[in-house]
Amino acid sequence: MPVTANARKGLTLQDSFNLQFNIQKVTWQTHAQQLTTVREAVFIAEQNVPEALEWDGLDETAQHLLTLSAAGEPIGCARLLGDGSVGRMAVMKPWRGLGVGSALLNAAIAYYQQLGVHVITLSAQVHAIGFYEKFGFTACSEAYLDAGILHRDMQRIDI
Repeated sequence: MPVTANARKGLTLQDSFNLQFNIQKVTWQTHAQQLTTVREAVFIAEQNVPEALEWDGLDETAQHLLTLSAAGEPIGCARLLGDGSVGRMAVMKPWRGLGVGSALLNAAIAYYQQLGVHVITLSAQVHAIGFYEKFGFTACSEAYLDAGILHRDMQRIDI
């Protein structure tokens, strides 16, 4: 699904141009390299998540969303588990604040709605709770450490 983000950071309205990106539903078996590129950059390199925690063995059986720039570069991803859980959602740093994360989360919500899933869950880094709240998620746990980063469980209930 093609998506357009406007007004790239640091550009004036006169300078701005449309940034195009596509979100694809993919599998680990067909797109592991591109998914790995995003997750290694964001979680392992940027956030110092230990590799042993990042690669937890759930990727092979999960559905994935992969965001590609108009040039075909991987710029974002999310992992969708069969239990209604969204995880491993990441956007490459230069693309943050341009609508990529919102488009990914909307695609994840739509995916689960098409499956008839009424409760969607995720584990949010505490700094991102406000982002998820904009999409109807509410915190449902106390804060806890995961990979050295404070998280809270969140859920969205669609009845």
